[in-house]
Amino acid sequence: MRIDKYLWTVRYFKTRSLATEACKKGHVKINGSNIKPAKDIYVGEKITIRKNQINYQIEILDIPKNRMGAKLVDLYRKDTTPKEEFEAQELLKYSKDYYRKKGVGRPTKKDRRDIEEYHDVHTEQDDQD
Repeated sequence: MRIDKYLWTVRYFKTRSLATEACKKGHVKINGSNIKPAKDIYVGEKITIRKNQINYQIEILDIPKNRMGAKLVDLYRKDTTPKEEFEAQELLKYSKDYYRKKGVGRPTKKDRRDIEEYHDVHTEQDDQD
């Protein structure tokens, strides 16, 4: 079976064309080397897939005949992705949430609410003095 079709059948990519594109861009490797989308795969090979800034590592257990439900995917592959990959993704997500350069663009709705809350609190304190 072709690698792009395998990645589509085990639901790593939503469409086969996305799997093909990932192979062409070098996001998919077999045993550490870049491959073409038409490369045949065999049982026991180790695949590394770079998707959403995570390096998924899987081992092929069996070759499926066609695309199957998500519950059956584990019969055909073994996910050996280290937990550190997912933890790094979480840290990256949190760092993006709080990052905004000062003086760049208009304030977001959250920024505006924070500013209004700050002014309301300080206005109440000034009135009490």
